[in-house]
Amino acid sequence: MSSVQLIKVTEDEGESRLDRWLKKKFPVLTQGAVEKMCRTGQLRVDGGRVKASDRIGPGMEVRVPPLPEAGAKAPESRSEARRDATQISPADEKMIQAAVLWKDEHIIALNKPAGLPSQGGSGQGDRHVDGLLEALKFGYKDRPKMVHRLDKDTSGVLLIARTDRVARALSESFRLKTTRKIYWAAVAGVPSPKKGTIRYGLVKAPGHGRGGEGEKMLCIHPSKVDATPDAKRATTDFAVIDGLGSRVSWVGLVPITGRTHQLRAHMAELGHPIVGDGKYGGSGQENLGDGWGSQLGGEISRKLHLHARTISFDHPITKKRITLTAPLPDHMVRTWKTLGWIEGEAPLDPFEDDR
Repeated sequence: MSSVQLIKVTEDEGESRLDRWLKKKFPVLTQGAVEKMCRTGQLRVDGGRVKASDRIGPGMEVRVPPLPEAGAKAPESRSEARRDATQISPADEKMIQAAVLWKDEHIIALNKPAGLPSQGGSGQGDRHVDGLLEALKFGYKDRPKMVHRLDKDTSGVLLIARTDRVARALSESFRLKTTRKIYWAAVAGVPSPKKGTIRYGLVKAPGHGRGGEGEKMLCIHPSKVDATPDAKRATTDFAVIDGLGSRVSWVGLVPITGRTHQLRAHMAELGHPIVGDGKYGGSGQENLGDGWGSQLGGEISRKLHLHARTISFDHPITKKRITLTAPLPDHMVRTWKTLGWIEGEAPLDPFEDDR
């Protein structure tokens, strides 16, 4: 067994998921072993507890507990072995290829379907975008690489890099905030004022659900973030695009920071949870017309109404500014039609006058 190690993430390594970074450095580790170290608090980042799916970046310090020596690789968990043995079905290959929004020889952009996890992990099952990337090689030798992720129930633009070099460059652009993402959401009620910035910090709620899926992020007043252990500052810009009386509105959201469940937690804290958000809006909270409750009832889908609508980034090779727009998923198309909202009448960037 090795001793405890404190390892700093270098600039060359860029941003990545903790589990992927760790397994690249220590091939002896399995996914199950990484997740166990996280659950037991042995694996920490900057002194705080983490999940295997958390993202790390340059300058962060990772505490790695004693590991087995090379050649003494622990047996794979049954779920991990099952994932490795699973081949991509023709139906899944067709589905993920149909989700391609745009591509060139360096980058692939997907319109990720709602309900499909970006990557595997606790409670996510065996079917996810990362596990389907082999179907996106399109004749190239290397398997594409994930650059960022979207929550399972969030749809929209997701960037995939064809090479390590491009993946590092795109990760750096996310870290430097030169990449701009605009989300669309339907939320309960109508925020007032109709445009503003939310600056509540976020911290993981104590306790875990089965497989970790019960976790929530708690909002912390900006004045108390520094005094709250493990809390991180978070910033979201919001703008109302259209509304239906005082019951529901269509908003544009820009995550200035990229915290877990940031948009969902921030809108609920503002008093306007995202429609269909059972975790932050309350699965039993029917919206009776008073502007609260994540379920509108009637013909409105109970699925989460959060969509990564556009992404703008500087192409790491051509240096051109690229802006990509993803059509709404079917359940949001039906809601927009029911509420009389017209997708094509919205500005590409509802915050353009403020920039």
